[in-house]
Amino acid sequence: MAKRAHAYPQVSVVAGDVVDVAVVAAPSSIAVRAALALARKRDAAVLSVGPRYVLREDLARASLLDAGDLPAASVARPLPVVDAGAGEVAVRRRLAGGAPLVIVRERARAVGAVAGRASVLDAHASAAARVARGVPAETRELLSTIGRLAREHRARAYLVGGMVRDVWREAPVSPRDLDLVVEGDGPAVARRLAQALGGTLREHERFLTASVETPGAGRIDVATARTERYETRGALPRVMPAAIEEDLRRRDFSVNAMAIELASGAWGLLDPFGGREDLARRRLRVLHPLAYVEDPTRLFRAARHGARLGLTPDRATLAAQALALRLVPYPALSGQRLTGELGLILDEARPDEALARLGGAGVFALLDERYRFTALTRHRCAELTATLAWAHARSLPAAPVELTVLVLVADQPREVATAALARLAFAGEPLTRLARCLDEHQALARRLAAATAPSARARELRVLAPLELAWHRLIGGAGVRAALDWYLGLPRSLVSLTGDDLVALGVPRGPAVARLLGELRDGRLDGRLHDRAMEVAYVRDWMTKGG
Repeated sequence: MAKRAHAYPQVSVVAGDVVDVAVVAAPSSIAVRAALALARKRDAAVLSVGPRYVLREDLARASLLDAGDLPAASVARPLPVVDAGAGEVAVRRRLAGGAPLVIVRERARAVGAVAGRASVLDAHASAAARVARGVPAETRELLSTIGRLAREHRARAYLVGGMVRDVWREAPVSPRDLDLVVEGDGPAVARRLAQALGGTLREHERFLTASVETPGAGRIDVATARTERYETRGALPRVMPAAIEEDLRRRDFSVNAMAIELASGAWGLLDPFGGREDLARRRLRVLHPLAYVEDPTRLFRAARHGARLGLTPDRATLAAQALALRLVPYPALSGQRLTGELGLILDEARPDEALARLGGAGVFALLDERYRFTALTRHRCAELTATLAWAHARSLPAAPVELTVLVLVADQPREVATAALARLAFAGEPLTRLARCLDEHQALARRLAAATAPSARARELRVLAPLELAWHRLIGGAGVRAALDWYLGLPRSLVSLTGDDLVALGVPRGPAVARLLGELRDGRLDGRLHDRAMEVAYVRDWMTKGG
């Protein structure tokens, strides 16, 4: 007689069964310093502060940044919450989406949390098909070479940055200016790469990075995978070598915390923080609440990414932004870094949109706490791109960053504008140029209107620096713009005679030559002199009359 099959009970693992992190309740008014002490005392990774959840790691980060007096709730994160009876799969799915923890709740009370991250290399997220479609063959070959050279140095290379985003979005990919991270000795790999490609190498020892300028592939930036430690708000961090996951975790936004591995040739995508989903949802999301407090220049990066990729900050990112702006000023943040960020914005296709995002968000409080972004400033931002193109078409060497700074500060009270220029570290001749533009923008229009003769208009414009000419074009009305186009369109050789010609005609060397050339130019502009013969006659008459 056959034995009856034994029936085994089905085991269903639920969220409550996999809790491995303690959650401790704290008063809603508790400050960061006290909350961190409580978390350490109770060995808790998470505090429940009113309806919000605060990670111990964020409390430690805030304390290190001298923000211990802040309310602990100001560094809360939006963590996913599941009921204790929910299936384990629901927990794992949220962890795989980039959540650092999943809160497990029973009867509206947190009973704990589940920690753990998805594997850094998600085998189901191969980028191979997208790389094959979007990356030119010669660039794929270069990336394979980089992977091989890294292996020869017992290192692993990863592609990061804009190309990864573009590959995953299936957007046009620029084959130049690659960003690489190397688990291992990044500068050594960069040196070998420079030799193999016939490029030039520049190393940045403090940051464990190097740049290779190549004849055919443009610039290749190589960084050792590293972690960062910010010890002062707005200061540059200390860096230490680390694994690739730590390198991705130190970054600013989830869409920048993605990488493609180059070692295996399979083009595996690393996305431990949910960057793919954020790209699909057109969402910009910081990796932790103090991202902007650590490095306020990330606010400028957010505006650039938002304008270029059409991304909108989520609520947590807006809260992180508000927190950073509450802590203005940032003495450790240099003016040179701020002007550098403005320069990067000008490299974008729509700098006006990025500047408007910054202004609308209140980010220019970094220039001065009293700064207010006005409707007129927004309008001038919209005029900036056209003015820069106008200056470029006329070979007018007006510094784009200086023109941008004028756009930002001209509508502020003078004391705010002056403070902002000092904050941006302008001094010497550049500061004098900027101040002159701020002082003269209304007076010039009146003088041009009063100048009836062409020579009088030219004299008004001749003394202006290229920056001043570009600035008056940006803010001027139709009359000023017409005068500028006329003046810059004048032929360079308006006067036929040269200084040597005047000396040959008997004019004594010195100030008289310059003065007489000016008179000849005025005569040409006003239509009193038409050719070389008339110029010679004018000079001889001038000498006859004794100058």
